[in-house]
Order: sequence, then C-alpha cells, then structure tokens
Amino acid sequence: MGELVLIRHGETEWTLSGQHTSYTDIPLTPHGEEQARSLAPLLASRHIARVLTSPMQRARDTAKLAGLDHSRIDPDLVEWDYGGYEGVTTRAIHKTRPSWDLWTDGVPEGPEGHPGEGAEEVGDRVDRVLARADAAFANGEGGDVVLVAHAHLLRVLTARRLGLPPADGALFQLATGTVSRLGMEHGRHVLTAWNRLP
Repeated sequence: MGELVLIRHGETEWTLSGQHTSYTDIPLTPHGEEQARSLAPLLASRHIARVLTSPMQRARDTAKLAGLDHSRIDPDLVEWDYGGYEGVTTRAIHKTRPSWDLWTDGVPEGPEGHPGEGAEEVGDRVDRVLARADAAFANGEGGDVVLVAHAHLLRVLTARRLGLPPADGALFQLATGTVSRLGMEHGRHVLTAWNRLP
C-alpha cells in the first residue's frame, strides 16, 4: 500500500499576514508559486495513484505547479470554515477574546453560507476524505494518494488518520509549500515525514 501524501498550498498574502483564510479565494504569491514548483522533484520519483485537491485556487494552482496535472477536486478538502473570523488574525481576535483557541472554541457565524465550523465538523469532512483515500488504496491501483489542501484541515486529517480526536490537530504545525506523509508500520497508521521542504 502507498502512502498518504499531504501538501499544504504555497504562500498567499494572507498566510504572510496571519489572516484566517477559508472561503476567500486568494491566489498564491510569486513566492508561493515558487514553493509549489519546488515540490515537483520531491514528487517525481513517487508512484501516484490519485490526487485530490481542495476546490480553492491556491490549492489547485499548487497542485498544477507541482506537476500534479491529473488532480480531482474534492469539496471536503476545503479549509476549516472560519465563519465570522474569516480574514481576521488570531492577534486581533485575542484583543476581545484573550483566551480564544480555534481548536476548542470554534468560530462565530459568518456571512450567509458560512456558518463556521468546529473541530468535530471538520473531522467529519476529513473522515470522508480518508474513506475515499482508503477506497483508492483498496482498488489495487498501487501507489500514493496525494491530498493538496490547507493547514488546519490537513492537521485535523492527520489527527484523525492517527486515531486522535479532531482537536488534536493542534499538535501538528504545518508550513506553506511543504510535503508530509502518513504511512503504515506494524499495522498502524504513523507519520513517516512531516513539514518537508524541498
């Protein structure tokens, strides 16, 4: 069985500023584009059976620039819905809610269509993604399943893959333009690489 390969999209203006970015569809910066292109050599030697990507431009462009031309959009890979905290930094939130923590407190409702999510709701979505990845592994296609998405979502997905509650995604810091891998050892899911830069 192959590995689950996780790619966080490249840098955007809002990753630089620390603004929460879920449903705002902003592009990669020039540096983010370079980060994405630099991933291609890390992926070139891998046998890739399937690529699933978030529908957001920053993830799709990262996949394309990394040489992952045959990706499929998976709506469940969209970032944690930050609701009313979209575009707001943690520092700004702490001015009115000093003890606020995304992982345990969630977010307030945002504009229509963006009610916000808590860790458990994101966990439900990533569990569906993991089921699709496992189906691809079971199909006998061989090779890796690559997921191109967003920091908080991939952190929740990692926690769930390792049998942890969704909020334990807080334990896995994830930088832009990195490759991480989840595999198997002695019948259990394990981290095989994390936050790897080209």
